[in-house]
Amino acid sequence: MNVQHLENSSSCHQQAEKQVIKILSYIIDLGIWNRQHNLGKAFDSSTCFKLPNGAKRSPDVSWVSLEKWESLTAQQRQKFPPIAPDFVVELRSASDDLESLQVKMQEYMDNGVRLGWLIDPQNQQVEIYRQGREVEVIKSPKILSGEDVLPGFDLDLSRILQEFSAKQ
Repeated sequence: MNVQHLENSSSCHQQAEKQVIKILSYIIDLGIWNRQHNLGKAFDSSTCFKLPNGAKRSPDVSWVSLEKWESLTAQQRQKFPPIAPDFVVELRSASDDLESLQVKMQEYMDNGVRLGWLIDPQNQQVEIYRQGREVEVIKSPKILSGEDVLPGFDLDLSRILQEFSAKQ
């Protein structure tokens, strides 16, 4: 194994760790909001949902309303919950192809997700997906609103996007 390969491997590992830290901060923010409002269940990417079209997907961050979650049996909750979350977040990493993430976001919407955020630090933008509406692209947003899906939830993106732009 040559030194170049080791350096690249180390760099990829560091990027992956930073990606995990960003996702964790989103999960923590959503978890705090969820604990205060007790309106549903928040999940990280370790939860895989079986969408109505049969696809199995693990969004970086997701949330399911309590009503929808409680409609599942205990057994359904254990493996791959056979539902589409109400809310999903996908965070584009340096190695992710934007078009494939956009296709995934559209699949979420086609299967009943009510609100989705595709956070793209490389382009300093967020694509907001809503049921029955065109995708909205916002350049360098400071705050994202959970709208009526997550009432009162606001995610501060300014620090995360600022960190990424400072590295370029």
